[in-house]
Amino acid sequence: MLEELSVRNLGPIRDAQIAPAPGFTAITGETGAGKSMLLSAIRLISGGAASGSRVSAGAGEAWAQGVFCVPGDSDLSGTANAVGTLSPAGKAVQYAEEAGVTPEDGELFLSRVVPASGRSRAVLGGKTVPRSVLESVAGELITVHGQSEQLRIASAAKQREFLDMAAGDDAQLAAYRHAWDELTAMDERLAKLRSQEASARQQADYLRESIARIDQVDPQPGEDTELKERRDRIENAAAISQGVSSALAVLDASQMSEGSDAASAVDLVNRAAQALHGIQVGGVFAEQASRLESIAADLADVVFALVQELDGEGSVEDLDRLNGRIHELNELMRRWGPELSDVIAWRDKAVFEVEDLDASPEKVAQLESEREQLYQRAVHAAEALHEVRVQAAGDLGVHVSEELGSLAMGGASLRIRVAEHDGGDSPTGSLGPYGGDDIEFLFTPFPGSPELPMGKSASGGELSRLMLALELVAAEQRGSAEGMTFIFDEVDAGVGGKAAVELGHRLARLAESAQVIVVTHLPQVASWADKQFVVAKTQQTDGGMTETIVTEVTGEARTGEIARMLSGNATETSLEHARELLAESTL
Repeated sequence: MLEELSVRNLGPIRDAQIAPAPGFTAITGETGAGKSMLLSAIRLISGGAASGSRVSAGAGEAWAQGVFCVPGDSDLSGTANAVGTLSPAGKAVQYAEEAGVTPEDGELFLSRVVPASGRSRAVLGGKTVPRSVLESVAGELITVHGQSEQLRIASAAKQREFLDMAAGDDAQLAAYRHAWDELTAMDERLAKLRSQEASARQQADYLRESIARIDQVDPQPGEDTELKERRDRIENAAAISQGVSSALAVLDASQMSEGSDAASAVDLVNRAAQALHGIQVGGVFAEQASRLESIAADLADVVFALVQELDGEGSVEDLDRLNGRIHELNELMRRWGPELSDVIAWRDKAVFEVEDLDASPEKVAQLESEREQLYQRAVHAAEALHEVRVQAAGDLGVHVSEELGSLAMGGASLRIRVAEHDGGDSPTGSLGPYGGDDIEFLFTPFPGSPELPMGKSASGGELSRLMLALELVAAEQRGSAEGMTFIFDEVDAGVGGKAAVELGHRLARLAESAQVIVVTHLPQVASWADKQFVVAKTQQTDGGMTETIVTEVTGEARTGEIARMLSGNATETSLEHARELLAESTL
């Protein structure tokens, strides 16, 4: 729900702020006052195209911001329907969080800055984001029914989306999409097998030979490093033996000769420590004695480690065997490395690739059998989805046609055609990503007129009223449009008298389940609103510049605005009529 809309330096509007009602808000004013700029601001925060030509004269940039009430983290679970699909407001929060923006206190800020020259900047929750992010978030929160937006309903995709929304077929659509994804994945796998043919078999043969070669050598993780260390020891055995022996002769001669009575370094250090302990004064002498004892312990460990190294380092035969093994491993790493771990990983991956590359008749036949099962599953899911759509299309068409009669469009009707898609030579037949249906909204503007595709057979005002009828019926069928904001422009074109009253009545009905904002010049429509804002021009003294101001009218001020809309100016007669109209405009 839109809580607040702020605009600065956009066209004739220097500074304006409105706080729409949760229900029905009317925006009124004389023709040319600048009402369209408020819609332009909403389109900007919805990710629409921006133009520097709309920046107010003398200003460097225009700015628009919308503050929306959305569910917080603790409320998101409550925004899902019975099959777990998020509500529009829940989806908006999800898109925002994917962009790194979390609503604060249940509010989401959508802003747009448009410089007089240069690129515009989209801001979500204080963070600059791509314009497409604003479009995704706002697309779940706002539905604008103006002349340009209504043309979008002419597309088959938008008509399908609207019908699915009205039908509430989330469960059937999700089941079909799952079956379709499995089917297309299998088709891709089969296409890959069939297209490979000879090259696939050659690749499979290469992989098998490579796997066999690696398995024959049977490399173990880290084996090459261990073997090279052992080889280095063998190759340097003489130097190692001489160095270790010399070191031991100095540290502990008894390790080299059993008959040696020379004191070892360990013994000498221990004697020094005992001498210091014998002073019995403590302090620095005790401290140094402890250090010497620690050194003696370390020396003993060094002697023990060096003694272990006096064992034989291996023979020439051992060296030849090690070099042969290292050569085998190097060959593997040269072909499938650079590291031995890479060779092992390549072998493990190749084992799985061989299966997919094996385009044998048996393998293809097995996958074709699995594919047929997946296709039949998708067909059944598409049939279930088709039944729900047909039922919803019939109900929607009948009820919308009834609503049109109350909106000064007597004799007009809407029929929603749900027909099987002609798949031609497609391997999936009539099936597509969203089922097997072609959906078309067909509008008959008056009795005797041929059915024509919606969007090509109605004026801007008729389209606005047709969309109002659609939204009304859809809201009743789905139970609620809570969290959504519907904005109608030109909905009252060509309407007057009793039909205007009915139009206001139906807008108020829609406002019971959603937020509704209407730009109107009809008092019979504005009188039904919970809040009314007047857009008016004022003459400035400095420079004679004309600005547009937006003011909420209440009480007698609103009565006066309704009276102006009725007769052009506020007379006693028009004021009385305005009071009566406001009193009668209640559900």
